[in-house]
Amino acid sequence: MSKTSPDLVMVGSIGLDTIETPFERREGTLGGSASYGCAAAAFFCSVGMVGVVGDDFPDGFVRQYERLGIDLQGLQRVRGRTFRWSGVYEKDMNNRRTLSTELNVFADFRPDLPAPYRVAPFLFLGNIAPELQLHVLAQADGARFVAADTMDLWINTTREALMEVIAAVDLLTLNDSEARLLAGENNLIRAARKILGWGPEYVVIKKGEHGAMLFAESGCSVIPAFPLEEVRDPTGAGDAFAGGLMGVLAAGRAANAATIRRALAYGSVVASFGVEAFSLERLIAVSRQDIEGRFRAFRDLVAWAW
Repeated sequence: MSKTSPDLVMVGSIGLDTIETPFERREGTLGGSASYGCAAAAFFCSVGMVGVVGDDFPDGFVRQYERLGIDLQGLQRVRGRTFRWSGVYEKDMNNRRTLSTELNVFADFRPDLPAPYRVAPFLFLGNIAPELQLHVLAQADGARFVAADTMDLWINTTREALMEVIAAVDLLTLNDSEARLLAGENNLIRAARKILGWGPEYVVIKKGEHGAMLFAESGCSVIPAFPLEEVRDPTGAGDAFAGGLMGVLAAGRAANAATIRRALAYGSVVASFGVEAFSLERLIAVSRQDIEGRFRAFRDLVAWAW
């Protein structure tokens, strides 16, 4: 295992999922925001994973991480059961119903960064409690660009700590309903402007199959989702999107409005591969060459906008 500093560190959940879609049902699949995010980022840069699993976590899943080239210095293994989630997707594959959530070892997760991770230039704080995000930020001495994700739970229950996170990061990602809830504005443009006023230089609002919107003081950009004929499992699409975004930025070692727009397009492409199969199955099977081919197709699809 490498003891060098990765380009990017991603902190998030690691879980064992039970998922039912209109196509089939799978039990005990590899999931979690850190799994999808790191798998996507690893196509572009060296990425270190920070997360926790129990002693029931299959060794085969660790080998999947290794096969993808993910640095595992930050992977904690403790006694107990791994975080588990189960859900059912409706026929349109856009809406899902959570059946159960078992935090298990994730309930006591305290993300402590290994020394090489503390000097990594890019950091992504996945959707974990804001107090834990702040705990990671306090350790990330070398981080030059920090992005964070959040959700309605933290907006409703730990808003004060979340506002500290928002003030400290360079980029915030959240979906459209979360942006409206956070800002208290129904209009997404007004919501994004308000959030920008709280500290981050960039705000990315995710809109699922309708793509994403990038907001900065210089204006707004819209990035569509890559169109697909068939989606097998949408779980982790937003995390893969964020991983592709951060991986491209870390590889280029530059983050500005232009590089973020390009990175968002790559994020859309990587996420489109991820939803074509369950868990990380598709991301493990594709190559960087496959991603570049689809990126060129994506670029042609939106060429009329230039």
